[in-house]
Amino acid sequence: MAEGTIPGPGTAIVTGASRGIGAAVAYAAARAGYGVVVNYSTDSEGAQKVVSDILAQGGRAWAVQADVSRPDDVVRLFDESTGWGPLTAVVNNAAITGNLIGPLVDVPAETVQRVVDVNVAGMIFMCQEAARRLSTGNGGSGGSIVNISSTATKAGSPGTWVHYAATKGAVDVLTVGLAAEVAQQGIRVNAVAPGSTNTGLHAAAGMPDRVERLNPTIPMGRGAEPEEVAAAVLWLMSSEAGYITGAVLPVSGGR
Repeated sequence: MAEGTIPGPGTAIVTGASRGIGAAVAYAAARAGYGVVVNYSTDSEGAQKVVSDILAQGGRAWAVQADVSRPDDVVRLFDESTGWGPLTAVVNNAAITGNLIGPLVDVPAETVQRVVDVNVAGMIFMCQEAARRLSTGNGGSGGSIVNISSTATKAGSPGTWVHYAATKGAVDVLTVGLAAEVAQQGIRVNAVAPGSTNTGLHAAAGMPDRVERLNPTIPMGRGAEPEEVAAAVLWLMSSEAGYITGAVLPVSGGR
């Protein structure tokens, strides 16, 4: 087995997995043979549906509530993610926009703080704990961390989500830096950067047709489906990507 590859499907934690890209990753991981921890913060109903769907298809999954912006919750999430093989993959998908669209100057301070707490601090807390648990130097089995970034980092999302785009820029830096730190510990760290994707994120922010509006700016002429993003995540988790670390892979239709 090449150093840094996943030693077979074990347990995968997927944060923010009650809907959208996170749910698509959870379904794909279950089909690949992982026991899937479906993490959620507030959407218990959505998380339980994802778990029920996976179980109905013969997979293994269970839901764990945890707010990734709270360090104690993060430790508890990992503590409760045992039972079906060693932890081998962590997908850090949980992120918020603050459910608004508009110029940066109009974003309330409390919204900025919450978005940074979840998207940046939460991502860091998850990466810290994942590195501790996966490290072969600490008795872990090694494995893969995949962070969900965004192609919003390219243009900065002016007029819509500058605050959100800024947090995703932090995710890219975190991915590259941590990858170099833990490469000798059997851990690969990569990111997937979706472009415009057909999820409920846009509707929640008050612009349900945002993906459709952006289609003319995308070379492929359409937004991504969550399953297409999930496929990239699962590839980075797999041994086929065993010599890839520190990469930020765009899934953007060329935009």
